[in-house]
Amino acid sequence: MTTPLTAGQRLSELHRYAAVSGEDFTAQNLASTRTNQLRFARCSFAGADLRYATLEGCWFKFCDFTGADLRGASLRGAVLAGCNLRDADLRDTDLTGAKLSSVNTGIPRLGPTDITGARFEGTSLCNVQAEDVLGWPPVLTRNE
Repeated sequence: MTTPLTAGQRLSELHRYAAVSGEDFTAQNLASTRTNQLRFARCSFAGADLRYATLEGCWFKFCDFTGADLRGASLRGAVLAGCNLRDADLRDTDLTGAKLSSVNTGIPRLGPTDITGARFEGTSLCNVQAEDVLGWPPVLTRNE
């Protein structure tokens, strides 16, 4: 009898550039997951634990990260287009070379990425490209 793979293990086993569409990872433990430049479309990571996950070079289109915990995650070179990151915790995350943008849906303001209320203290924003992002630039508050 084999034990079923966890969501994190399943994602780690997918081949490079594999497409993941419409999956629901809401509130799942994906901490320390390592991926191979996957392509996510319309997936929900709302409230998910993605601490220290390696999501380098991944593409996220219309994905929901509302309230997700991404502390210490690596999103180097990732693309987030039309994603919802409202109230996500991105403290100490590496976003070096990432691109945050909208998706051209033909209707103004329908496809922007939204970072309103997200936490960015200690986040590496080196060479980040942000175009039509709601809440940009991020509010960086001091820890008291």
